[in-house]
Amino acid sequence: MTVSERFLKYVSFGTNSDESSESCPSTACQLELGRYLAEELKQIGLSDVELDKDGYVYGFIPASAGREKDPSIGFVAHMDTSNAVKGDNINPQVIKYTGGDIELGCGMSLDIKSFPYLEKWQGSDIITTDGTTLLGADDKAGIAEIFTACEYIVSHPEISHPRIAVGITPDEEIGRGADRFDIKKFACDWAYTVDGGELGEIEYENFNGASLKLTVHGINIHPGSAKNRMKNAALLAAEFINMMPVAETPAHTEGYEGFYHLCDMKGDETTAELFYIIRDHDMEKFTQRKIFVRNLVNYLNGVYGKDTFEAEIKDSYFNMKEKITPHMHIIDNAVNAMKSAGVEPMIVPIRGGTDGARLSFEGLPCPNLSTGGANFHGVKEFIPVKAMEKMVEVVVTLMKN
Repeated sequence: MTVSERFLKYVSFGTNSDESSESCPSTACQLELGRYLAEELKQIGLSDVELDKDGYVYGFIPASAGREKDPSIGFVAHMDTSNAVKGDNINPQVIKYTGGDIELGCGMSLDIKSFPYLEKWQGSDIITTDGTTLLGADDKAGIAEIFTACEYIVSHPEISHPRIAVGITPDEEIGRGADRFDIKKFACDWAYTVDGGELGEIEYENFNGASLKLTVHGINIHPGSAKNRMKNAALLAAEFINMMPVAETPAHTEGYEGFYHLCDMKGDETTAELFYIIRDHDMEKFTQRKIFVRNLVNYLNGVYGKDTFEAEIKDSYFNMKEKITPHMHIIDNAVNAMKSAGVEPMIVPIRGGTDGARLSFEGLPCPNLSTGGANFHGVKEFIPVKAMEKMVEVVVTLMKN
């Protein structure tokens, strides 16, 4: 099966994760895909394949004769998709790209001006959405690339390689992908997540991340007699929003610039809730961002009364750079693998987080590699077939190291 055939099969499974769910995985649909993936790994020929009770899929390729003592290498991807956009009943389109803008349908288009990455792929098939759902290249493309590389290694026993481990996680998009990952079972010296964007990206710096749940407690009074008595929680929440730094949002930042991102909001006169994520690559700046929020809450409580504003801040993950830099040969291997496939490597910071960040802090150095896709988490997501094929070459090369 080709990498694109695998990918198109995987996106037929809707696998949005659900942050409000306390189960693992957070949605039953992930287990459905997990069962399919475990069976496929068995058919490819991996050993000790397992779909565990929490929805994690594991499989292994034993080392070639004479390489049993070499460092073991792992590859990780995630099966869930972002719940920010509808992610089931996906109707992917395979388009022979000849240049210019691409019409998706539903009044949506991919235009060169907004998406210059398109220009690199004239003459290639590009897989897009139909403009109504996300595509799922984040991260079903990563799974397809890893599995296709595994199939190549298994079907070519003449290729010398160390022990190879594969791990597919649920719930990465809601920050739980590494929560129950069995590092002891995985038993690797290092690993790579294949969960990045444009072809050639190699990432070993990610945001420090935290979540903020802000609850505003109001007092509702009949509007006819509310003067000097009503405390409208919805309006107070809007006041908090207006006091946050306007230019420090995702729409106004890039590179190493951090941000505050309002993800969701709900409320009425009595109670309002705001949900933010807080991000910064620099730990000191990250800490200051959290302090800023707490100070703002304290100020507003001083104005409107004790406990009117209640902030719950939770750290999600930290910048893996400090855990990767002592093992920079892992990055060198990735650079060389990209070059051997004719891909220009680009070492860039992740403006987000991955399972690899969490795993790196738990003792498994795990930088991130591109999938070849773009515009993740939206209806304009796309991935060139040739980019996936190149990533299979990259992963095969790394498996031989």
